[in-house]
Amino acid sequence: MKEAYLYEQKTGSKTVECYLCSHRCVIKENSTGFCCVRENKDGRLLSLTYDNIIASNLDPVEKKPLFHFLPGTKTYSIAAAGCNFTCSFCQNFKISQIPRSAGIIPGKKINPELIVEAALNSGADSISYTYTEPTVYFELAYDTAKLACDAGLRNIFVSNGFMTEKCIDKISPYLHGINIDLKSYSNDFYKNICGSRLEPVLESIKFVHKKAIWVEVTTLLINGYNDSSEEIKNLTNFLANIDPYIPWHISRFHPDFNFMNVRPTHEESLLSAMNIGLKNGLKYVYMGNIFGNKAESTFCHKCGNLLIGRKGFTLTKNSLESGCCNVCGAEIPGIWA
Repeated sequence: MKEAYLYEQKTGSKTVECYLCSHRCVIKENSTGFCCVRENKDGRLLSLTYDNIIASNLDPVEKKPLFHFLPGTKTYSIAAAGCNFTCSFCQNFKISQIPRSAGIIPGKKINPELIVEAALNSGADSISYTYTEPTVYFELAYDTAKLACDAGLRNIFVSNGFMTEKCIDKISPYLHGINIDLKSYSNDFYKNICGSRLEPVLESIKFVHKKAIWVEVTTLLINGYNDSSEEIKNLTNFLANIDPYIPWHISRFHPDFNFMNVRPTHEESLLSAMNIGLKNGLKYVYMGNIFGNKAESTFCHKCGNLLIGRKGFTLTKNSLESGCCNVCGAEIPGIWA
């Protein structure tokens, strides 16, 4: 355990307020916040996951997904148990929801130094804080990220985007890339399906972009829930107004957790969303969870030249080492080297 960052004790009491995520939990003594992994002990907020990770793997960076960030490289991925969302369709619910559902925090003991050492030994170019929500194990992620930078590694968050500006400010000197799940453009969806709110996620996307952290956005498209043409139009207009070069990943839903009776997303729905995004000005729209689809690859926004060919997480071509199209010379936004 470690004393948490970004909280304060209420004057005259042992109650604390957490400023890490946008729930901004007010936590009484001997209680936890909504995430179930940050506990108030005698007026001090403690991270219960600081030295306790539940997953570690070497992944292609494309799996995050990040398509404009060091393509073809490996990223050392870690996660700790817990989440500040309760998404009914969560594909990692066995590790994200276990502190809430079973009241336990499983994992193996490790510290930031050992994580960085493991990443270096694996041959990774970056460390990804992923699978669950990195905000809720922020202390471990922050301390590891600082050491990773010293060792020449990049740092990546894969996040639901519900962090506060104070959280983004604190990690920003050490965070190089982030994929934010924009799960819907409906507050009702966020409230009823995810146990959260839309507006803080929108603010996070804008603030991360303002801080010059490389950002890509993913939307898991679920038939009948968040795939209406009007919603997709509003969502893509929002992204295009921030920056039309933000890559948008449309991911195909597969039944999981409490959404086992919801059918997989029709490919036609993904194609429709992609066309709306392109029509609204987005330059780079990708389709995920459909192996071998042309929309997995990167084409120059100016001349249409194939720049990066992909089949799943495997690159079949990469001519973007310079960051420019090798045919027309257009600059392609991203982190390429």
